[in-house]
Amino acid sequence: MNKKFLDKVLDQIVSETRIDYDRKVIVTPLPIPPLSPPLFFPSVSPLIFTKHCRGVYGLNDDEVKYVWDEYKKIILNKTNGDNSFWNGR
Repeated sequence: MNKKFLDKVLDQIVSETRIDYDRKVIVTPLPIPPLSPPLFFPSVSPLIFTKHCRGVYGLNDDEVKYVWDEYKKIILNKTNGDNSFWNGR
């Protein structure tokens, strides 16, 4: 597993993810509509994420798992400063 490459993939996916703090919506490069945070991670299933990472970046299962786990941490970190973001208030 080439973590340097995977971190570049992760950076790319994060850079293509838009967080609209005013509307409380997250828009990803994945083939899903913009989602509000309470629905975000259940809707961005590992299956959709896996398909995207395999098709676009050619990642295997272990690589996808690494990128998915790190992506979730980053998005949660970017939005946790505002608890109302995730509580829908």
